[in-house]
Amino acid sequence: MSKIIVLASFYPKKDKVNEVKEVILSMIKPTRSEEGNELYNFYEEKNNDNKIISFHLFEIYKDSAALDFHRETVHYKDYRSKIEDLLEKPREVKVLNSIDSI
Repeated sequence: MSKIIVLASFYPKKDKVNEVKEVILSMIKPTRSEEGNELYNFYEEKNNDNKIISFHLFEIYKDSAALDFHRETVHYKDYRSKIEDLLEKPREVKVLNSIDSI
């Protein structure tokens, strides 16, 4: 089985940056403790004025079953119920299957 990589990008409404950040921060500890999660890192992108313009998650799961498990957790469902209304545009999520990685 190959590892599953998830790249998720979030573009918050200008007045919702802190709320988006808090919602995603609440996902870190429970997701990292999932048995099939190998990496769950959270990043921000800033513009030239040092203002946050987007957030990004880089996730690695040991296989597709681990990602499926993640998507059924209470913390994932809670995050999904909150995040969409805080965003300027829909989340961008890419699910990648590892072909050749270390």
